[in-house]
Amino acid sequence: QVQLVESGGGLVQAGGSLRLSCAASGPIASIRTMGWYQQAPGKQRELVAHITSGGSTNYADSVKGRFTISRDNARNTVYLEMSSLKPKDTAVYYCNAVLRTTTKNFYTNYWGQGTQVTVSS
Repeated sequence: QVQLVESGGGLVQAGGSLRLSCAASGPIASIRTMGWYQQAPGKQRELVAHITSGGSTNYADSVKGRFTISRDNARNTVYLEMSSLKPKDTAVYYCNAVLRTTTKNFYTNYWGQGTQVTVSS
């Protein structure tokens, strides 16, 4: 089955940087968009950034100029470069992919298991 596996979270001081990676594997025919969402304790999951197969990107206002999303289509992998991190960026970060498997003719949302990012002040 399709799996999204994230890596790269951890603990960092305010002002520091982290790089998240997410690799999609399984019977994938096509990936439309890949992206990252964050969920802080007691809050809803929110979009951080997403990128289309053609490279178009969209960012939440709170991360513009600090985070950069990129994608390796050949590897079905999406990255999130996070810099100038702030304590308010602390959250579980989830990878998302809208993709079509080899056995279906429609696109479906898939999620990773999440990776914790903690920014200390």
